[in-house]
Amino acid sequence: MATPVRFLVFDVESSADGELVSRLRYPGENLAPADAIRRYRAELMAKNDSDFIPYTYQIPRSVIVAKVSAQYQLLDLVALDEPQYRPHVITEHFWRGWEKYDRPTLVSFNGRTFDIPLLELAAFRYGVSIPAWFALTAKSFEQPRNRFNLEDHLDLQEVLTNFGSTRFNGGLNLAANLLGKPGKMDVQGDMVQDMFDSGKLAEINDYCRCDVLDTYFVFLRSRVLVGLLTLAQEHAIIEQTKAWLEEHSGAQRAYRMYLDRWGDWPNPWGHVACSPKSGR
Repeated sequence: MATPVRFLVFDVESSADGELVSRLRYPGENLAPADAIRRYRAELMAKNDSDFIPYTYQIPRSVIVAKVSAQYQLLDLVALDEPQYRPHVITEHFWRGWEKYDRPTLVSFNGRTFDIPLLELAAFRYGVSIPAWFALTAKSFEQPRNRFNLEDHLDLQEVLTNFGSTRFNGGLNLAANLLGKPGKMDVQGDMVQDMFDSGKLAEINDYCRCDVLDTYFVFLRSRVLVGLLTLAQEHAIIEQTKAWLEEHSGAQRAYRMYLDRWGDWPNPWGHVACSPKSGR
């Protein structure tokens, strides 16, 4: 009997809808989609020192989901609608998958301000109904979209910043590096638009896979932080996950890349089973 999925750790990569940018940002100028994106990025960079186009103009291009058990073990890691990567199908698969597995907890890093709004807007754009996510008849604090409902969506950045009370400078890259994991490697988030324009969808999905692995390991340490795992238990799960990645690395380039940059947590306590408050 298959192990039930209790958590879905996920990440989204997207690119701008050039036709939409052209029509709304530069009406009447008949700019080609690529030219409109280029111009908008230049304007953003001049004002904000970042050329990342707001999610409202974006389309999901890659969604990677890690299926995780109630015991926090990695069961599988999938790319939605691979290898076609059709945005409308990706969107439907994400929301229908959440329902199929009986609405497990979604786990993200900064998903509250980007990934989830993007996927909600994509559902709006493509006519995908998600009544269970909105749960209009439930009490407001029980609705999955409620910011403080960690049972339905656990945003790890929210956990680490006490729901935005502080800024988490460094983001997922920093959190992963604190644990010895690769973090950002050869690709950064602001490179995805150019990669998409060059037709590098497979490489975008590889990047997204690695982000999901980083998020998963940060998730494990967050469970130590809140007392749901001991360091020894976390260490055992990490070793199991590394073995899983090695087993599947022959068929998946992203896993080989991740393992090549793999690092172990620099444990100041010595043996994990003997660390303070580890429940030894």
